[in-house]
Amino acid sequence: MTSAVRDLRPGLQLASAVCGVRVIVIRAPAGGGPELTCGGEPMIPAETAKPPDSGGPESEAATLIGKRYVDEAGGVELLCTASGPGALACDGAPMTLKAAKALPASD
Repeated sequence: MTSAVRDLRPGLQLASAVCGVRVIVIRAPAGGGPELTCGGEPMIPAETAKPPDSGGPESEAATLIGKRYVDEAGGVELLCTASGPGALACDGAPMTLKAAKALPASD
C-alpha cells in the first residue's frame, strides 16, 4: 500500500484510498502539512492510486466535483476533481465547502 502524503504543496494531486475522490491542493501551509483523509483513510498520491475495489464508505457526506474545501483554520484548500461518497478531513476535523465570493453589484 502507498504511504500517506505529509508534504503538501500547491498543485499536488491526491486520491482517496477507499473511494473515487481525487483532489488538487490549492493552498497548503509552509513547512509540511497536516494529515488529509477521505472516508477515514489517509489520502495518497494520485499517480500511484488504484481504483478502489468497493463502492467506498457508507456516508451521507459527499465530496463534490468542482467544489473547493477548506480546513477550519483556512490554511489548507483543496479542489475536488473527481467526486465520491467519502468526506474530506484535515487532522481529523471535517473540511467544509468554501463559500463563493460575492460579486460586486453593478448598477
